[in-house]
Parts: sequence; structure tokens; C-alpha cells
Amino acid sequence: MEGSAPAERRAPQRLLVLGAGPAQLGLLEAARERGLYVIAVDRNPAAPGFRYADRRAIVSVEDERAIARLAAAEEIDGIVAPGIDYPVAIAARVAERLGLPHPVTPAAAQAATSKLRQRERFAEAGVPHTRHRVCASCEEALAAGRELGFPCVVKAPDLQGQKGLAVAGDEAAVPAAYERARELARGSAVLVEELVAGAELTVNGFSVGGRFHVLTVTDRAVAAPPAFGVALEHVWPSALAGEDVARAVQVAARAAQAVGITDGPTYTQVLLAPRGPVVGELAARLGGGHDAELCQAALGVDLNGLALAAALGEAVSEAALVARPAVGGACVRFLCSQPGVLESVEGVDEAERSDGVVWVRSYRSPGHAFGPLVRGADRAGAVLAVGATRDEARARAARAARRVRFVVSPVEALV
Repeated sequence: MEGSAPAERRAPQRLLVLGAGPAQLGLLEAARERGLYVIAVDRNPAAPGFRYADRRAIVSVEDERAIARLAAAEEIDGIVAPGIDYPVAIAARVAERLGLPHPVTPAAAQAATSKLRQRERFAEAGVPHTRHRVCASCEEALAAGRELGFPCVVKAPDLQGQKGLAVAGDEAAVPAAYERARELARGSAVLVEELVAGAELTVNGFSVGGRFHVLTVTDRAVAAPPAFGVALEHVWPSALAGEDVARAVQVAARAAQAVGITDGPTYTQVLLAPRGPVVGELAARLGGGHDAELCQAALGVDLNGLALAAALGEAVSEAALVARPAVGGACVRFLCSQPGVLESVEGVDEAERSDGVVWVRSYRSPGHAFGPLVRGADRAGAVLAVGATRDEARARAARAARRVRFVVSPVEALV
């Protein structure tokens, strides 16, 4: 109307993202595309996700005091911790302290980020999970190994990403595995678990008002020791029988309920033991292996966008969770490099032009020192490909991966 005051322009919402590494790339990119003002936190100045941030904060994602001060100073509208476990509880506590909306309560977040508390909740609710013993000494760990059987898994209960994790093949291997886990653990306990011999599935879901919605169920191909538990591929749909997949989904839904997750994303690793599906671990977050991007490519469901909405306190319509698959298969294949100092990455553009390839990502910049593949953080990049079938998607991802070359200087050349 003539003579009326111009409408006030609304400032973009401000989102604090805990982590700017490979596991956060998809959500950070989605936040940028949505037009949010993004403050990203990571202790690594070379973190690849910083390129999507409006402000970089070189702070550890485990430094709760610094994160709380930053959140208050930046007057954020929401906080999210995608892709890694420990900051999930920090995000929930900071949100509560500042009176911000958040999909996960501090109590549920704390249970989700502690392997020990998770298992206590599972036991109380009757959720099948890996058999384990909590050990406070090497002697107890040895006794647990004898009871559960060798090989067994020895791990710190409050870490992720294969930190403090080892497979003890026999009694002789337990002392070193125990001491390593005990050294790295934040608390005093060490978990000794059965090693389940069976297929591994990842169930990615999203809860709305206490109702669990299953999205992608992927087969998880892992590397050989010493890289125990490091995923090399996520493949959708699962090759397992429909009834096995359905049972895995059922235990994942029960696990989310047991931990207290009523809203937001969950990422659950399910192992098919001879006695049936058991929960390995649950995370109250997006998967760190580009699971959300695979979900969008496979089902047309914008899981990154849903996680952003939940972090900002927006209502999530169940219609947004309805799968509309446009492909028959999808695959994330991780890239690895030989040990050495990275000089250059070649072939990315060529790989991205390959049939069915959605994108190719290189995680590291020249100067990064690669070691042997032991943990998920040692991976060099990833490819996302789709196809008419899961086998075609895998083949396309593998073909693209072969076109990417990480040129490194041998370690001995640096001496």
C-alpha cells in the first residue's frame, strides 16, 4: 500500500553445528542451501565442512563450556550435533540451558552417548543386544572373555570412531586391549562384548512424537582387522531376506524407545546373531557415513532437512517421511589412500561424470598425513552412486572410486 512502511526483512536463523568434519558435510551443505547462518565448531582448522560455514569456531566439540559461551554470544536459534556421538549430549544440555527447542532431552542424549547406559536401558526394556560385561580390572576383562568366548571385543564405553576398540583373539591379547581401552576411556569402566558373527545392518530412522519411522536399511561392509568396525560400504536395499530386515527394524525401533528418543533421527547398528537380531549400538543423530545423503538419493526423503527442522524446533510432517524411491539401489563407497603426505587428488571430476554417480567427496587437503587404515577417520573420501539395482549401484560406485587417485609422498621421503 502506498505510504506504508516497508516490511522488516527477517534475518536468517542462526544454527550452531558441532563438528565440521566428513561426518557433518551433508548437513552443513543442506544448512547453507536453506539459507541459515551457520556457526560451525571443530578443533581442526582444516576441517572440510568449514567451507559451508558463515563463521568458524576452532574449538573442540567436547569443550562444553566453550560451546555454551559461543552459543549464548551468537544468540543461536538451534544447535545440532550430527555424525558423532559425544557432542549429542552437549547439544541437548546447551539447548536446555538456553531455552532452545531440541529434539532430544538431556537424559535421553546422555543414555544414547554412553554405551554402558544404553545397554542398561536395553536390558530394562528387554531389547536384544550384544552380550557384555563391565570390567574394572584386567582380571575381570579376562574372566569376561572366557565367559563370552574368544574372539571378543574390548572397548571404551564412552568413545566412538573405533577409539579404544580392539578385538582380542585369545586370552593373551586381552591385557593390551584392556589397557588401551582403559587409557582412552573417560571413565573407569571398560566393556568386554561378544563378537557377533553375522551380517551387519544399519537402520536409519526418524521419530515424530514417539512414533518411529524407518527410512533406509543398509548392508554395512566393513574392513578387515586392524580396522575393526570401519565401514567401507553402505548398500541399499539390504540383500537379506525381508523377514530378517523387518526383525532388524523392529529391534531398532524398540531400542530408540528404550533410550527415550521420541523425536529426531536415529542411527542403529543391528547384528544378525544366530539367536536373532541384536542391537550393537544406537546413536541419537544422523549417521556419520553419509547415510542422510544416501537416504535422499534412494528414497527421496530429505533426512538432512528433517534434522535441521528438528534442531530449530519446527514441526515435522509425517508426509515428509514418506518414501518415494526413484532408483532401485544406492551405495556409499568410502575411499582410502596409501600412507603418506597428500600432494594432490586426481580424477574427482572424471569420477563424478561416471554413470549413476551423485557426487564424489575428498575429505583432505594437500599436506594431510595419511596413516594406515585403522579408524573411520583414516578414510580419504567417499562416492555416492545409484542404479536400477543394488548391484548396479555398487558397481558404479566401485568404478568411480577406481578413477580417484590420492597422490602421496612416501613417509620415508619426509625423514
